[in-house]
Amino acid sequence: MPLAPPVDAAPRRPSDDAEVLERLPTRAGDASARELVALRAAMTAAAKDPAPAERLAQRYFDLAMARGDPRYVGYAEAVIARFPEPLPAGLLSIRGMLRQYRHDFIEALDDFAAALTLEPRLAEAHAWRAAIFLVQADYPAAQRECAALQALHKDILYGSCKGLAQAYTGRLEAGYRSLQKALASSLNADNRLWLLTRLGELAAWRGQAALAERHYREALSSGRDDGYLLAAWSDFLLDNGRPAEVVGQLADWESSDTLLLRLAEASALLQSPDATRLAQTLADRFAAARQRGDTTHRAEEARYALHLRKDPQEALRLAAENYAVQREPRDARILLEAAIAAGDPAAAQAARDWLHASGFEDQQLRELGRQSALAAVARQAASAAPR
Repeated sequence: MPLAPPVDAAPRRPSDDAEVLERLPTRAGDASARELVALRAAMTAAAKDPAPAERLAQRYFDLAMARGDPRYVGYAEAVIARFPEPLPAGLLSIRGMLRQYRHDFIEALDDFAAALTLEPRLAEAHAWRAAIFLVQADYPAAQRECAALQALHKDILYGSCKGLAQAYTGRLEAGYRSLQKALASSLNADNRLWLLTRLGELAAWRGQAALAERHYREALSSGRDDGYLLAAWSDFLLDNGRPAEVVGQLADWESSDTLLLRLAEASALLQSPDATRLAQTLADRFAAARQRGDTTHRAEEARYALHLRKDPQEALRLAAENYAVQREPRDARILLEAAIAAGDPAAAQAARDWLHASGFEDQQLRELGRQSALAAVARQAASAAPR
């Protein structure tokens, strides 16, 4: 798989639009390359029609999500940039997806709102807005988007939205039932894969490891590429002391930064001969991202700093910066872990506040919160003691 360019490599702008800078890797039997050729040809043949461009940009985004490769996001952005403002609703919605991928959440929400103004029944815009609000831990706003999906009679999207909102607010069992109900009604392969993945996460949060594994394995059996599924499955395996399975699962996924992190962590645990190279490749990726001003993977970089570089202070800095932007359970976890490791439990107060306010029920995370709180009290008492 291709490695990241050296961090001191200067960007180069091609002088000819026809110049091929790089050919992205394809998998055996992969029809996506042929599909992209056809979609690009359709867009070129109808240069002023946004519909073919929308299909191409959506496909690029889908590939970015499936393979964890941000280059596809850049290609989608270039497609949308061909059209002048104001954009039609479809392109606004896709631009919102691309902006949320880069964690430009405010601009993404604005794009989805603009798309809904033009097309009030655009359910995907409500679903993405709900996803962003969940990331931001704005649960009342997320629940309003869920209600909008219900009003549009989008039962599967509504059940998915409602289930996650319940799970994040101290109702794991109810959330699990809502996602199960949505899965039972869904025939769409992409929807089913997403629902099975989230059911696996919820089962793991509930302490039901065998059930979680069944959901993950059913999702994996679809044979569809999905970066989020592979990351969640790999985290499950790492949490359950199974790093060798992570290495086997992710051996061909070094092009994805999020999956490379899990592969590097597993290789380090196994003391693999490849561990040093993988960790250095990851370090180069993060350095290149910083040079570009890209902060998309701050949570992953915090994990890298804590588990691979063994630098808890740097991990805490990155985790705190990340938590200011996104506040999902995994973000709280790395903040709590880094604060405990750095001996600075007060720095994780925001995560403890979230645990208290949300009622989130994952016992592993609540135990980290308890340890962090006790350490904070002990440190405060020590600093107040007479000398």
